[in-house]
Amino acid sequence: MYISCKKGMMKALKRNQIVIFAIALMLITAGYLNYTMQSEETAQTSGMVENEEIAGIGDAKLVSSNNVWAENLVSNNSVNNMVSSVAENATSNNIVTNSASSPNDENSNNVEETSAQVSADLDKYFAESKLEREKMYSEMLESYQTILASSNISAEQKSSSQAEISNINSQKNAIMIAENLIKNKGFEDVVIFANNGSISVVVRAEKLEEAEIAQIQSIIQRELGVNVENIHISNK
Repeated sequence: MYISCKKGMMKALKRNQIVIFAIALMLITAGYLNYTMQSEETAQTSGMVENEEIAGIGDAKLVSSNNVWAENLVSNNSVNNMVSSVAENATSNNIVTNSASSPNDENSNNVEETSAQVSADLDKYFAESKLEREKMYSEMLESYQTILASSNISAEQKSSSQAEISNINSQKNAIMIAENLIKNKGFEDVVIFANNGSISVVVRAEKLEEAEIAQIQSIIQRELGVNVENIHISNK
C-alpha cells in the first residue's frame, strides 16, 4: 500500500514537473516572442525616426538649396538689372554726349570747312594773280614783237622796242627769283607786281614780323634794284 502511494506521488510529482516545465517553456516562448516583437517595433520605430530625420534633413537641404538658388537667381537678376541699367545709362550718356557734342562737331566741321575754303581762296588768288601777271607780260611782249615785225618803224622805235622786251624778260626773271627766295624763307606763297619802279609784294601769312619784312625788303631791293621806299609789302 505504501509503495502504491509512493508510486502515485511520484507520478503526480512528475506530472506537476512536466506541467511546470511546460508553463515555464510557454513563458520563455512568450517572453522571447514579446522581446522579438519589441525589437522589431523598436527597429521599425528607429527606422521610421531615421527615415523621418533623413527626410527632414533632405527637405532641409532641398529648402536650403532652393533658397540658395533663389538667392543666387535674385542676385544674378539684380546684377543683370544693374548691368542693363548701367548700359542704358551709358547709352543715354552717349546719346546726350553726342547730342551735346554735335554742335561742337558741327562747329569744328564748319571751322574746318571755313579754313579749307580760305585756303582754297588763297590758292586761287595767288595762282590767278600770277597768271594775270604772266598774261600782262605776254601781251606787252607780243605788242613789242609786233612793232619789231613792222616794216614801217624807224630804227629808233625798233631799238626802243628791243630794249623794252629785254627789260620785261629781265623783270620776269628777277620776280621769279625773288619769289623763290622769299618762299625759301618759310613763306607758303608770294606774288610780286612791278609797276613803273614801284614794287608790290603780297605774302601768304597771317602776320608779318618786322624781321620778316626786313628780309623781304632786302631780297626785293637786291633782285629788282629798287629803293626800300618803293617796296610795299602786305600779307594775305
